[in-house]
Amino acid sequence: MEIEQIKNSILEIRGIKVILDFELAKLYEVETRVLKQAVRRNIERFPEDFLFTLTLDEWNAIRSQIVMFNKGKGNFPKYLPFAFTEQGVAMLSAVLNSTRAVHTSISIMRAFVLMRQWALNHHELSKRLDALEQQYGQKFSDIEQVLNYLIQKDQKTIQQAGRKQVGYKK
Repeated sequence: MEIEQIKNSILEIRGIKVILDFELAKLYEVETRVLKQAVRRNIERFPEDFLFTLTLDEWNAIRSQIVMFNKGKGNFPKYLPFAFTEQGVAMLSAVLNSTRAVHTSISIMRAFVLMRQWALNHHELSKRLDALEQQYGQKFSDIEQVLNYLIQKDQKTIQQAGRKQVGYKK
């Protein structure tokens, strides 16, 4: 299972990283209706922090960003999709109960972990840059002012040299 493909399937909805049911169905190599049916049969295993159904507004916003449906009868989902959190994906492997589901869930967990590590590293780098800007910000602004003054002074000198001399000439 390619981690990059999984990372591209992970979206942020309501401030939570999730994967939609039709993306999971592709990864698990089952039909979306089969996946949803298994979840509905075991709904007690999926509390709100594991799984939620998108609102119509959320779904329309996602659909407008992802061109994925052809026009015509039968080419669009009848029901709003489920959004599975990381814990919901882990629970899904138990519900689907196949070796494919176990291997796919492991790959998905690795993708979530990689994304979390990247976000932490990004946050840490951002903090370090802020600290450097605070530490050296005043020094850099002073140097910038001096450079601007020198550039303006050179431009004035060049402008003066290009003028025709007026007055007493030797």
